[in-house]
Amino acid sequence: MPSMNKRILIVDDDPEIRELLEEYLSKNGYHTHSIEDGSNLETLLKQGDIDLLILDVMLPGEDGYSLCRRFREKYAIPIIMLTARGDDIDRIIGLEIGADDYLAKHCQ
Repeated sequence: MPSMNKRILIVDDDPEIRELLEEYLSKNGYHTHSIEDGSNLETLLKQGDIDLLILDVMLPGEDGYSLCRRFREKYAIPIIMLTARGDDIDRIIGLEIGADDYLAKHCQ
């Protein structure tokens, strides 16, 4: 069973995906916080209480690849890319720039 103090930050522009992830993870003992883009991401990461980052690729403003690359250099937080971009090349790019895992959304 996960520790109740583990915190997961979800960055996704789709409110339904954010809500679904927050609901599922909360029911399984995690504290969650979600944001729709990366504009406040650095502020939240600087607080130092995030244990996992779930990051979409296609975000308004700075995309998830750029955010992953930038924050991988500064923070030792595990990053999971969760995105509709599921081609092999997208997975390779995500993993090469620093994601710990890359999962494709299987939604239509």
